[in-house]
Amino acid sequence: MQHSHIHPALGEALAARGYDTLTSVQTAVIEEQAEGRDLIVSAKTGSGKTVAFGLAIAGQLLEGERAPWTREPLGLVIAPTRELAIQVSKELEWLYASAGARVVTCVGGMDPMKERRALHGGAHIVVGTPGRLRDHLERGALDLSSLRVAVLDEADEMLDMGFREELEEILDATPTERRTLLFSATMPRPIVALAKRYQKDALRIETLGEREAHADIAYQAVAVSPPDIEHVVVNLLRLHEAETAILFCATRDAVRRLHASLTERGFQAVALSGEHSQSERNNALQSLRDKRARVCVATDVAARGIDLPSVSLVIHVELPRDAEALQHRSGRTGRAGRKGIAVLVVPFRRRRNVETMLRSARIQAEWIEPPTPEQIRSKDRARLLETLSVPVEADEDDRQLAEHLMSTLSPETIATALVRSLRTDLPAPEDILSAGGREERREQGPRSGFEGSTWFRLNAGRRHNADPRWLLPLICRYGHVNRNDIGAIRVAANESYFEVSQRAAPGFIKALRRAVIAPEDEGLMIEQAPPREADAANQTRRPPMAHPRPKPKYQPKRVTKRPR
Repeated sequence: MQHSHIHPALGEALAARGYDTLTSVQTAVIEEQAEGRDLIVSAKTGSGKTVAFGLAIAGQLLEGERAPWTREPLGLVIAPTRELAIQVSKELEWLYASAGARVVTCVGGMDPMKERRALHGGAHIVVGTPGRLRDHLERGALDLSSLRVAVLDEADEMLDMGFREELEEILDATPTERRTLLFSATMPRPIVALAKRYQKDALRIETLGEREAHADIAYQAVAVSPPDIEHVVVNLLRLHEAETAILFCATRDAVRRLHASLTERGFQAVALSGEHSQSERNNALQSLRDKRARVCVATDVAARGIDLPSVSLVIHVELPRDAEALQHRSGRTGRAGRKGIAVLVVPFRRRRNVETMLRSARIQAEWIEPPTPEQIRSKDRARLLETLSVPVEADEDDRQLAEHLMSTLSPETIATALVRSLRTDLPAPEDILSAGGREERREQGPRSGFEGSTWFRLNAGRRHNADPRWLLPLICRYGHVNRNDIGAIRVAANESYFEVSQRAAPGFIKALRRAVIAPEDEGLMIEQAPPREADAANQTRRPPMAHPRPKPKYQPKRVTKRPR
């Protein structure tokens, strides 16, 4: 690649790698106004940031055509996670290979003695995580006295993870005249303070435009009942049949449970979380690259820096903590010009929070219904026909076997066996609870078996995003009844009404008296509806509000511990 501001050795490496043009951030950091200056760079994930700062620091690392001999490192790159640090090292190794620069990686979870020997042998660039770098620094294995340039990659994430002290100790051990490049997707107050302390006259480069950040990702959201979350995830995976999909959970336990559940169903899945060793993580990522696995269940540890170009689907099984985490998670797909889909699985009661998060992130998401088994089977048929329509090259043995089959079996038998063999490895879609049938029954009068039913009232209505699909499991959980014991459900503005069969009503009332409200349902109140409201609820019209509301007769007690 020919560019006036790219070192010739790096230009050769880019050309050999197939780079025809640079991304916006790569172009911005090598402009004349940025040369030799401290930089604060904001760029979206997947925009080629590693190559960008690799090009930007060439002036401090190379003398003439090659890197000079040195024992102490000239360049330092600090990254928040092991995976990102290892990925950065690999990128810099091929970029600087023809220039003779030596890259050493120092990350937690790897053998520290090997790292110390590598540092003792001399390195031009050291890439590492804050904790391991500080450990080598304090033990005297890492000498930063000759450092010319330092790069902080994903600086905002490192501060969020509590690495402020480590960063300050590392940077304080470097020469004051060094160059400092700070890459951060956001600029919160701690980042501004860090830049002010360790940078001089820094140039701000902003390439994180709204259109650019989301143009290649189609966002979708699906509202579900909490008990159906896992079923919806299965159906989303089956509907899209993505080459590679990443499923994000909030905790290690959730990753472990979902990974086990998907593996049991027949999905080729791997897990990534903090409880896995570096070797296990590397094996999991290699399985995804080799296509031996197609689904990765992960915590946010995998949300930054993991570059898998084949990822076309991201599912937020558990919601991200904020808009920024949403973007970083979703940024695992839609990379390098490829299209991707990011789906948020939203419990009904969290819908309003998610809508607020999407607005703050300036993301337009399409709210969709959970995929049904019928939709999945239709997609399967279309994919099957497409697969069979692709021409294949057969050798002589294959042709002879095909002729033998045609002479001994009917075309229908052969086609049926082929379809069955292709469908063998596909997990079955799941049935998902739908509220549609209940709405259709509203005009048909009481269901069989609900004569003499008892009506109850719950203090959540349309203003609370109440929906029969999440009300039904909640009612069953606190009343110790099954779904067949619940009849019609009416949702009003501020409250909802539901009927319990005559047979189940006495046990339902006893269960309410003993029920312990879960923290996520704080404030929930279920009570028997007064006769006037019960009669109104039993009609097709919406039940009126009671004025004044009577004192609850059956209110679940909220206690911290069950009595013995």
